[in-house]
Amino acid sequence: MGNMKPMSTIEHAMTEHATDKDLESLIHSEPGRVLLEKIRSRTARVGVVGLGYVGLPLVQAVHDAGYRVIGFDVDQSKIDHLRKGESYLKHLGDALVRGLAESDRFEASHDGAVLAEADIVILCVPTPLGDHREPDLKYVTGSTEIVGKVLRQGQMVILESTTYPGTTRDEVLPILNRAAEERGLAIKSGEHFFVAYSPEREDPGRVGMATSMIPKIVGGIDPASGALATEFYRTCIDQIHPVASAEIGEAAKILENVYRSVNIALVNELKIVFDRMDIDIWEVIEAAKTKPFGFQAFYPGPGLGGHCIPIDPFYLSWKAKEVGLETKFIELAGEINQNMPAHVVRRVMESLNDECKALRGATILVVGLAYKPDVDDVRESPAAEIIKLLWEKGAVVKYHDPHIPSFPSMRRYPYKLESTELSPDELASADCVLVVTDHSIIDWSIIARHANLVVDTRNAMGRADIDPDHIGARIIKA
Repeated sequence: MGNMKPMSTIEHAMTEHATDKDLESLIHSEPGRVLLEKIRSRTARVGVVGLGYVGLPLVQAVHDAGYRVIGFDVDQSKIDHLRKGESYLKHLGDALVRGLAESDRFEASHDGAVLAEADIVILCVPTPLGDHREPDLKYVTGSTEIVGKVLRQGQMVILESTTYPGTTRDEVLPILNRAAEERGLAIKSGEHFFVAYSPEREDPGRVGMATSMIPKIVGGIDPASGALATEFYRTCIDQIHPVASAEIGEAAKILENVYRSVNIALVNELKIVFDRMDIDIWEVIEAAKTKPFGFQAFYPGPGLGGHCIPIDPFYLSWKAKEVGLETKFIELAGEINQNMPAHVVRRVMESLNDECKALRGATILVVGLAYKPDVDDVRESPAAEIIKLLWEKGAVVKYHDPHIPSFPSMRRYPYKLESTELSPDELASADCVLVVTDHSIIDWSIIARHANLVVDTRNAMGRADIDPDHIGARIIKA
């Protein structure tokens, strides 16, 4: 205990136990005090830029806290859906969107000029990778430039997109400063306008976990910005964890995703090793997780999907190279996880070969197109890469996904496919049923009864509600 660093005045004022006086001690300017009062009285107007998987749930949380909210997106179709009260993200349901459409405290627009009315602007935009796994910040910089055109005294800009440490300070802030200078505004960050970072932590499809219930990390590029952002999120999120800087917040989010990526890679690698030893990795994990300490269960699969885990660790890997270091765990985990679709296709090919069938010309029914169960989200889904590899090897590919009736438009996978009915005849006619995503709505027992060969990447055939006596298919875990 003697080595613990004493908490500074700034750090104390940012803790969840800080008093109003502690917080106010960090805000020295009149614009900051005015914004603080608007936050406390819920009279601040909040703009959310990017109305996707992160932005739309955040709109709900902020709106439910009593704020007037402006939702901005460059995609006109999203704006049209919101104005009509129609959901374009199925896992969020229709009630959320209908409630916003009927509210006099919500406005949806694709005109960036409306953000001039916002006291707080939150950026919830994608952060993809480039062709060489380098960070692609075009959505962050583009949305910041839109805000820069309407930047005014008393505004706060918060970035929520996952990114490498330093993005808020080194990319977002300079754009805002340059915009202010070009417009002849004598305003300074930390005094006249404020900039902070608070990473999103959405998990699409998770039941019973609204945005307001997920603890929020908050860090500013200066003490005043951090204090104001902390106070704002306290009004609409149940639990806040203030940190000393935007960089700590950015690094914390990257750590969360690296942790998952590395551990998933570990069980994916062990799955292949144990399979060669004729050991069931799923039974191994069930046994190991009985330990009440020192172990957390991660599960293997056909590859990584979603926006965060397949992409975000490489933001840190790229940044590390900039300071002359390598992130070997990240690179190795990425290599293992990215090779899983090819491993799955090999298992399909080997399983067909055992039945004296070739993959070329075989009918493969892929079950599940979404990247995770019970959502319609195909971002970075391993199913798309698996279908591509199967097609390249001459297979006839069909898919079934009750959440995704048509194969969506994807840059690297321009396929025209419709979801196939999961009928006894369809299952019996397939040479192989390949389970990629284990949606709870799927009748797994019908697959067990009527398929000839099932290659199962999710242990869906091991469900407790499937009667072993009714399994007519040959089951291969992959």
